[in-house]
Amino acid sequence: MHRNVHRNAPSLASIHRWYTNNSQNSTISRNKPKRRIIDLRSDTVTQPTQSMLRCALNAKTGDDVFCEDPSVLHLEERTADLFGMEAGLFVPTGTMSNLISVLSHCDSRASEIVIGANSHMCLWEGGGASNLGGIHTRQIVENPNDGTMRLDAIRDLIRRDGDVHHPTTELICLENTHNALGGVVLPSQYLANVRSIADDMDGVKVHIDGARIFNALVALTNDDVGVSSSAAIDMCTGGAHSVSVCLSKGLGAPLGGLLVGDIEFIRLARRARKRVGGGMRQVGVVASMGTYALEHHVDRLVEDHCRAKRIARALVDNGFIQPQGGNVSTNIVYFALPQRIPPSRTSSHVTTMMQGKEFCERLEREYGVKILWGFGEGGTLFRIVTHMDILDDDVDTAIEAILQLSGGEGGTED
Repeated sequence: MHRNVHRNAPSLASIHRWYTNNSQNSTISRNKPKRRIIDLRSDTVTQPTQSMLRCALNAKTGDDVFCEDPSVLHLEERTADLFGMEAGLFVPTGTMSNLISVLSHCDSRASEIVIGANSHMCLWEGGGASNLGGIHTRQIVENPNDGTMRLDAIRDLIRRDGDVHHPTTELICLENTHNALGGVVLPSQYLANVRSIADDMDGVKVHIDGARIFNALVALTNDDVGVSSSAAIDMCTGGAHSVSVCLSKGLGAPLGGLLVGDIEFIRLARRARKRVGGGMRQVGVVASMGTYALEHHVDRLVEDHCRAKRIARALVDNGFIQPQGGNVSTNIVYFALPQRIPPSRTSSHVTTMMQGKEFCERLEREYGVKILWGFGEGGTLFRIVTHMDILDDDVDTAIEAILQLSGGEGGTED
């Protein structure tokens, strides 16, 4: 019998030396301070606070499909009361909240909705209304300055005439704040006017995607200190029949959202939630964190807005293109690079999209700052979103990094 002998196999002594050297290197690496990562890609990247985690540990739970989870019931009732609605429904995500809202309002085949062409529901929610609900969408391009759709265009697109050639318009969908248009707050009079159009059309409803509606609320109360919270909520919703609320964006919860409306609508929405796989069990551990966020993290949103405004103004002052001219409303900042990127950094033949990709990669690799790119017409815009995990020093670092990498003030040419 022959034994396989590896002639070049390391000796025990050499293995020991390798392990000792690498252990020392690992110790040095562990002791080396890590650079703080400044993640400005979205307000969904926040970590739950210790207070939230304590709420989860102490939450009372039950089976939510049987409507027996006390923490969920409390959150649903509280949110419904806040928005002046009859009932609420807890869901895993904001996308599901919007989807089941559309499914519930359009509870018969051959339905359609009127929706903004640049809205989140239209662009970034998987086309759920059409591919899961069989619902036709009629899209209107919004005003880039205030996020509104022309009222006459909304009225003209609504079809309730019973013509056999037409689907039946059941719903108008709005988004407040409007993500793709820079976090703009929809004008309260516009919201009221849309509701009036719906009322005139005999049965048409209005749904608001309020993923960042608390940002709108804080912006309104901060701009006009005489506005009460209840009045501001009315100004943010305009009497909409349903509103979806996201807890995992500006409020910092790890997941979850709410859908609010009247009792019959929520009954239909609960059934729709089950159909799309959203029925949950002992989910009070998460709902309790959402309740904490709702009670403690709304007022602080003004800090995110102030930091976003600082970033926007700094970029404009240094020659960057910012669609709102530096006057952002809430916590979202879109911008385009100034026309001064050094040739040594990006060749003249590189496309805009590749330029954006390279800029983001270098910004993260060299400065520890994460942002997104590829927005707007031609994919020329970058996006920054401030949130509760971003501090004033982080804003300073991000501004300096962007300016230096673009060859702006304080930067160096390679």
